[in-house]
Amino acid sequence: MKTKNILIYASILAIGLFLGWLLFSAPSGHNHENEEHTHSESEVWTCSMHPQIRQDHPGKCPLCAMDLIPLRTVGASGEAIDPEAIVLSKEAVALANIQTTLVSRSNPVKDLHLYGKIQPDERRSRSQVSHVNGRIEKLFVNFTGETVREGQTLAGVYSPDLQNAQQELLEAAKMQPAQPALLEAAREKLRQWKLTGQQIAAIENSGKVSPLIDIVANTGGIVTAKKVEQGDYVSPGSVLFDLADFSSVWAMFDAYEADLPYLKIGDKVEYKLQALPDKTFSGSISFIDPVLDKTSRTAKVRVETANPGLQLKPEMYADALIRTSLKQHNNEIVIPKSAVLWTGKRSIVYVKQTDSEMPAFKLREIELGTSLGDSYVVLSGITEGEEIVTNGAFTVDASAQLEGKRSMMNNNDSHSGGEHATILVQGLCDMCKERIEKTAKEITGVSSAIWEIEKKQLHLHYDSKKTSPDAVAKAMANVGHDTEKYKADDTIYKALPDCCKYRE
Repeated sequence: MKTKNILIYASILAIGLFLGWLLFSAPSGHNHENEEHTHSESEVWTCSMHPQIRQDHPGKCPLCAMDLIPLRTVGASGEAIDPEAIVLSKEAVALANIQTTLVSRSNPVKDLHLYGKIQPDERRSRSQVSHVNGRIEKLFVNFTGETVREGQTLAGVYSPDLQNAQQELLEAAKMQPAQPALLEAAREKLRQWKLTGQQIAAIENSGKVSPLIDIVANTGGIVTAKKVEQGDYVSPGSVLFDLADFSSVWAMFDAYEADLPYLKIGDKVEYKLQALPDKTFSGSISFIDPVLDKTSRTAKVRVETANPGLQLKPEMYADALIRTSLKQHNNEIVIPKSAVLWTGKRSIVYVKQTDSEMPAFKLREIELGTSLGDSYVVLSGITEGEEIVTNGAFTVDASAQLEGKRSMMNNNDSHSGGEHATILVQGLCDMCKERIEKTAKEITGVSSAIWEIEKKQLHLHYDSKKTSPDAVAKAMANVGHDTEKYKADDTIYKALPDCCKYRE
């Protein structure tokens, strides 16, 4: 039995040694080949936490000891790639869902989204008042929201004045053959107290004075406010009820002052209600408030809408869409909003390079015009036919930041070979800042110019072969801003706006 166990253990040991030889000995040459292959294809290795680290071989980051990652892999084609471009593999583009669109011209349409509420039509609101002195003995409308028909009895009022007028009517009726004008005068007195012809005829026919007189509705509608209770004393002009006719209502929207130039009376408006999401209502702008609300900085825009089924109820929230054609921007370049990245005053897009087999994208600064909702009119920076990133622009920009190139957060062009200088330039306000930076950028050779208001310092990036800080300082003095070396002429300085006057 011991001999048998020894043989079994020996067999297991032999099999283990054989498998170890297969796993660790045979593939070693293959791993070495893969490593050499990886080394040959990877040009630059960097650290994900410290992108300034650059090495031509893998290893550890000297700052944080993290494993370096490949920055760029060049295929066998060996094509020349713009050093400013961001090169991604086709797999990375597909994984990040980066999509591009050809730039084209179109006749832009601006979408305006307005928010508001349904309100009663003020012209259809009425107040039901009492026309006599008296006490309300009976009240036939008891709650707000009740529907009232024209001619419906609203309340019974005890009025001594009306009793006397009724008695005068009956006495005048007896004297009709001799004095018919007296009867007509008694009837007219009751008409002035808003008694109907039927009520007056009923008094004459009965020959009796009624202690109570009914007040009937002068108009129909919904009771929006109940102002009296049974037993209250009223006088001529006292409001009993407020009535509103909701067969036609107003949709009142708030429009910001920046949107008002694109709105005009007569524009067609489509809107939806949160309470009725499956239905779309339409109407035309009938009124635009000429005065802005000083708190919200909005103006009221009114849209009249028929409401035969009373589906639209006051205080319902409404969401409107107005499509306005911008005739002043016909045949302009329009790009999706998703293509644009913003940082401060800069607006950038990534343009796909057409001369590269590998997906390559290059940053481009553009000037934007009117916002159209989901898109923008482009004033300058790109041309028709170019291909820009419209989905995944942040991913491309993140790759640019990782490589230390120009990006949304980094405006310095590391491949320009330019120099940096700081000049002291006097000024006070944002208008000064715009003038100083614009003047500097117009000088040939200046790639960037940023002026700090607090420190009065102008930071320049420039090509020393084309210009110099001294030339920039002269240009500043020529537009009215003193520098350490040059002082602006008094005539030019005095022509500056008052907010720019920095001299004491």
